[in-house]
Amino acid sequence: MDKENNLNSTQIKLRMNFFRIKPRILTFGIVLFTGIFIFLFGLGDTGLVDETPPLFASAGRAMSESGDWLTPKVNGILRFDKPPLFYWLMAFFYSLPGNEAWDELGSLSARLPSALSALFLMILISDTLFCSNKSDEKVYLALVGAFSFALSPLIIIWSRTAVSDSLLCGTLGISLLMFWRRLVSDKKQLCIYPWVILGLANLTKGPVAFVITFLTLSSFLLTQKNWKILFDKINPILGIGITLLVSAPWYLLELKKEGVEFLNSFFGYHNLQRYTSVVNNHSEPWWFFFLIMLIASLPFSASLLHGIIATFKKLLLQFKEDMDISDSLYIFALCWMLSILLFFSISATKLPSYWLPATPAAAILVSRSASLLSLKIRQNSVIWIFTFFILFGLAMAFSFSSIWLDLIKDPEMPNLAFDIKTSGLLIKIRIIFSLMILLMFCLLISKNSWSILYLQITFLLGQFLFMPNIRNLADISRQLPIREISNKIINNRINKEPLVMVGIRKPSLHFYSRQIVFYESNAPAGLINIKERFETDKRSSSVDQPNYDSETFLVVIDKYSKEKDHWKTLKYSELGSYGIYDLLRVKKTDLEKYVKYLSKNGIISNWREYKSEKF
Repeated sequence: MDKENNLNSTQIKLRMNFFRIKPRILTFGIVLFTGIFIFLFGLGDTGLVDETPPLFASAGRAMSESGDWLTPKVNGILRFDKPPLFYWLMAFFYSLPGNEAWDELGSLSARLPSALSALFLMILISDTLFCSNKSDEKVYLALVGAFSFALSPLIIIWSRTAVSDSLLCGTLGISLLMFWRRLVSDKKQLCIYPWVILGLANLTKGPVAFVITFLTLSSFLLTQKNWKILFDKINPILGIGITLLVSAPWYLLELKKEGVEFLNSFFGYHNLQRYTSVVNNHSEPWWFFFLIMLIASLPFSASLLHGIIATFKKLLLQFKEDMDISDSLYIFALCWMLSILLFFSISATKLPSYWLPATPAAAILVSRSASLLSLKIRQNSVIWIFTFFILFGLAMAFSFSSIWLDLIKDPEMPNLAFDIKTSGLLIKIRIIFSLMILLMFCLLISKNSWSILYLQITFLLGQFLFMPNIRNLADISRQLPIREISNKIINNRINKEPLVMVGIRKPSLHFYSRQIVFYESNAPAGLINIKERFETDKRSSSVDQPNYDSETFLVVIDKYSKEKDHWKTLKYSELGSYGIYDLLRVKKTDLEKYVKYLSKNGIISNWREYKSEKF
């Protein structure tokens, strides 16, 4: 009898636990399903976008093809732009059986690390918000936070781009959320996993991950009265050792192999110089990231500001009263976001992608606003009025798009404005924004507590309706000519003749043609550079060994460069025209004759000048 009672009691507890965990599973399922559509749907339908993604993809594919998984290489030269984790992940996908069959454009394998890292982070944001909230609206707040992250304009762009920024955002974000979960946990166990993930973040983009983690944890611990106890919970000495064990071996091996060149390129230029001086003209005012913060949260920027202000008030209240550490997620997110804001605002070089690691924290603060707005109708109205005007402004911008579209002058896409107008894309966007404004008006009147989630769902549907069209249009206008001319090169190359690209530089030409490409300017000195580089800069790769003794070489040149006087004078034969690009074949004897003429007129080569970024 006692055994039966114990059995029944166990069954009841199991059932109760099942029904208690069911909302969590439901939330996980919704976020997973939505995330797959946002990040993975149509991921490989378009080609790589120049100029940085093809460089990453080329390095990853080169690792797979050459078997050298230690040193990243692109176009026959070393590439120390970033540590190897992103390259390793791409190389893994390129190495899968039948890759060329299921990834014809090569873009799916290159983008999967970015997309999957964003998906995993989206799921963890949702689960952390669900577990940290004690209210009945934990499902609602978890979805709001997850969707706020996934629908950020920055995440929409970089989660589907073959560069390391999304992977840094994912690894760093997962590590920080795991740190917070360990800090609020009552379980007596070692803190290991956050440090392991932090090591992966260091292998993604270098020491910046460790600096941001240090700033975030330090500032958060300073807000807690029992900071010493919390500090011990993350096992910092053991943890730093784990992080170094994960990340340091590659740095040491690369340093031993490449020596000073690795030090100067990776640590000197790509880290120290980028932070202390302006690189590639990316100079912005000190308030640049305040603006990016608002843009990255559109159209929920008002909710973000409300969440920041409310969390500041909570932080001030915490200094006066003792508060439960388990209720500190929003304060942690505030410290996280402010750490990134401070760190990158000081940096001399500023890029919008630097804000990417702050988007998870911003999403959590938006959910903070949502939790308060469900209780305070008056504040709800104020926030929604601001959001209404944001949407109205965007709708007006698209309504008058026929005026400002003609102002876009992109030499690589001269017909872009016409293509957009005739594609029907603007009509779809106008309809979506009109529906959102109408929904906003209805929600404002009804004062529905779940208003922000309904608006996010509408915004999500809009992504599915017009974002694929935008990507396809940009791909056809900008990248398709490069793929077509690459196929022409593969089919018409004679005796492994060298390949040159003059004028507009497109790394995707190297990626799709799989051949060594010499990139040169359209200045007269470029012709002298070509001759000299064929003689002394004889590059090769695991899949292409150009014949530098060939009597001819191929040239891809844009129509603007082709109109230069020195190119009009040089003899060549035309093999085809694709978009703004022409494919030419030039005899080396004709090049040498014209180079002699240029040299007599005082033109000298300049290809040996030091360049920090080259391909």
